[in-house]
Amino acid sequence: MTTVAEARPAVRGRARLSHPVAFAAIAAVFVTFAAASAAPSPLYVVYQHLWGFSATTLTVVFAVYVVGLIGALLSLGALSDHVGRRPVLAAAITLEAASLALFLTAGDVTVLLVARLLQGIATGAALTTLGAALVDLNPPHAPGRAGLINGIAPVAGLAVGALGCGALVQFAPEPTHLIWALLLAAMVLAGYVVARIPETSARRPGAVASLSPRLGVPSRLRADLLAIAPIIVASWAIGGLYLSLGPSVAAGVFGLTNHLVGGFVVTLLCGTGAITSYAMRKVPTPRVLTVAAVLLTLGSVVSVAGLEWESITLAAAGTVISGIGFGASALASFGTLATLAAPHERGELFAVALVIAYTAFSVPAVIAGFAATSFGLHPTALVYGIAVAVLGATALVVQQVRKR
Repeated sequence: MTTVAEARPAVRGRARLSHPVAFAAIAAVFVTFAAASAAPSPLYVVYQHLWGFSATTLTVVFAVYVVGLIGALLSLGALSDHVGRRPVLAAAITLEAASLALFLTAGDVTVLLVARLLQGIATGAALTTLGAALVDLNPPHAPGRAGLINGIAPVAGLAVGALGCGALVQFAPEPTHLIWALLLAAMVLAGYVVARIPETSARRPGAVASLSPRLGVPSRLRADLLAIAPIIVASWAIGGLYLSLGPSVAAGVFGLTNHLVGGFVVTLLCGTGAITSYAMRKVPTPRVLTVAAVLLTLGSVVSVAGLEWESITLAAAGTVISGIGFGASALASFGTLATLAAPHERGELFAVALVIAYTAFSVPAVIAGFAATSFGLHPTALVYGIAVAVLGATALVVQQVRKR
C-alpha cells in the first residue's frame, strides 16, 4: 500500500526521514511534550513561596491547563485526519514554544495562568496527532509497537519532566528560568524534526466541520471503549493527584522540602509506570487490565495507610504499586485503541480516550485543591486515596464481568 509520503516527491534540499527514523523522532517529540507538561509540578511550591498564593490558586493554575487541553482535544482532535499530521504538529509546537516563553518571563500568577492555558491547548492538539502519527508509521513487522509507545511516552515524559525539573530547581541556578529555556530549545528541535517527517495522512474534506467540539466513537468500538473507561479513570485520577499536589503533600505531610524529592514523588509513580508498560508489552491485554485494576486498588490502600501513619516507607511502597498499575493501564487501554481504529478514525478516537483520561486527571485534583485549602492536605489526600481505591475496584469488577 502506497503512503501519502511515498506518493509525493521529496522536497529538494530537505529529504524526508525514513519511516523507522520518523517513528523514533515522533516518539521523542511525544515524550518532550509530556515532559514539558509535568515540569511545573516541582515548581509550584517555589511559585507559592515567591508569590504567596494558596493551594486553591495552585489548583486553578493546574485546572486552567486541563481546560485548555480538553478544549483542544474536543475541537482539534480530528483535525489531523483532514489536513494532515504535519500542519497540526507544527502549529502545536509553535503554540507550546509561546507558552514556554511566557513561563520563562513570568513574574506573577496571571502570566503563569496564561502560560498554562496555552500549554494545555498546545498539548491537547499535539497528543492526539502524535498518537495517530505513531500508528500511521508503525513498522509492519511489529504491529503492537505504536500502542506500546502511545502507552509509554506520556507516562515516561511525565516522569522525566518532573524529575528533571526537580533536580534543576534544587541544584541549578535560576530555578524558575533554566528549565523553560531548555524546554524551549527542545521545542525548536521538535519543530525541525516535524519539518523532516513524511506526511502520513491524506487530506480529505471536512476540516472546518471537524473543529466543532464533539466526541464521536464508531458504534463498533463503543463497547470496547466503555470496557476500558473505568481503568483509564482510575489510573489518571491518581496521576492527577501526584502531579498537582504530590510535591506539596511530600513537603506538608512528611516534611520533605527538597525539590528533587518533590519531583521524585511524581517520577516514582510515572517512571514505574513507564517501566511496567515496557515489561508487560507481550502479556495478553485482558491480563494486563486485570493486573492494572488490582494494583491501582492495592497501591491506593497502601498509600492511604502510609499517610494515616505518616510512614514514608509505606507511602513510597504504595506509590510504586500504584505506578505499576498506572503503567499497565496505559499499555492496555491505548494499546487496545491503537489496534482497533481504522486510519481515518485514529485522531478522533485518541481524542475521546484522552478526554476521558484528562477529565479524570483534572476534575478530582481540582476538587482536592479546594478541599486542601479548607480541610488541609492530610485529610484531603486520605479521602482521595480511598476514592481511587474504589475506582480501581470498580474497574476490576467491570473486567471480570466482561470476561464472563
